[in-house]
Amino acid sequence: MNELQNIPNNLTPPEEQSAWADLVICRVEVDLPNWLSQLAGGNNWQVYSESEYDHSISFLLRQGKKEAEVTLFNNGYAQVDLNGKSIFDGSITSGANKCAHLSYYRADNGDPIVLN
Repeated sequence: MNELQNIPNNLTPPEEQSAWADLVICRVEVDLPNWLSQLAGGNNWQVYSESEYDHSISFLLRQGKKEAEVTLFNNGYAQVDLNGKSIFDGSITSGANKCAHLSYYRADNGDPIVLN
């Protein structure tokens, strides 16, 4: 097992390897009501329930008689069902979603990390 740990990384110069060795926390913030307005139309979507799991969090929203379930996975993937039918299944961190914001923080002290 130690042999695997001693294999040099030829892809990244040693002076740059330490910068990527730090633990990083990635946080995705999503404006659910506005995102649902974009996906399904209408306004005034309201969250009425949420459930947290090991690798995801699910929100139940409603607008009049419409009901939606939004599941956000820890890896930036999302699924959205409207009245039992899938209307979104993919990454919300691809940059195309203006209602999702991706931020990075140092795990040791919480300082924000700015990527160029």
